[in-house]
Amino acid sequence: MMNNLLKGKKGIIFGALNPDSIAWKVAVRAHEEGATVTLSNTPVAIRMGETNKLGEQINAEVIGADATNVEDLENLIKKSMEVLGGKIDFILHSIGMSPNVRKGRHYSDLDYNYLDKTLDVSAVSFHKVLQVARKMDAINEWGSVVALSYVAAQRSFFGYNDMADAKALLESIARSFGYIYGRERNVRVNTISQSPTITTAGNGVKGFDRLLDFAERMSPLGNATGDECADYCITLFSDLTKKVTMQNLFHDGGFSNMGMSLRALEQYEKGLDKICACDNDKPHADEHRYD
Repeated sequence: MMNNLLKGKKGIIFGALNPDSIAWKVAVRAHEEGATVTLSNTPVAIRMGETNKLGEQINAEVIGADATNVEDLENLIKKSMEVLGGKIDFILHSIGMSPNVRKGRHYSDLDYNYLDKTLDVSAVSFHKVLQVARKMDAINEWGSVVALSYVAAQRSFFGYNDMADAKALLESIARSFGYIYGRERNVRVNTISQSPTITTAGNGVKGFDRLLDFAERMSPLGNATGDECADYCITLFSDLTKKVTMQNLFHDGGFSNMGMSLRALEQYEKGLDKICACDNDKPHADEHRYD
């Protein structure tokens, strides 16, 4: 349903790689609600992904930028304001990557060079986006900046690895910068803690398919889909939420407030009498030390 919630608004959307990306869905919904946007991703992601296809679909210019590079961000924001015809009203930060996860490094044995990369790409880039936008006075009064997070910022999740640290930092940046930007220019800064969602990044998390099923069984409303997350982002970009800022907003069907659900408990009970098929003779196999 289209309500022109973003009619006349302009925005920058980071991270639309393919149709499974939440950023892709947000861009489509923003266009449907009357906004004009520019799309940004790293040059290699643009070459390997389908961002240009989305640009054609919603008539949006695609501008390559490494969100960890301040000069790239300055160029992106300058070009965006030129293309869009003035200051912007909203930004979506949908960026996350962990070399430690990709390389299968356990959290107790991180490669610290990889960790630096994880934090820079997944969290510090958010600070850089905000800092550059503020210095360039690029966001209109009552503008809105949103970044995507996950509940692992507050709780331990097997397999989420150093991305949990990155999400915790991301949420802290939203609070700290949200205070400054709010007091100075009435710009809102929030994070959305989304249900586990099938995306290119999400599929890299160990045991993601089981995490998806567990969250579905635990959540009274079920997992929030990528399309539903896009709808939620639109409300935060709109004028309907002008006084919402510095918040980490859970969009997870109630998962974050659950302890145990009957559906999850019944599934757990079904497996109590089963022995691990990987090693019947060694129930305490080394590979299960941290399960």
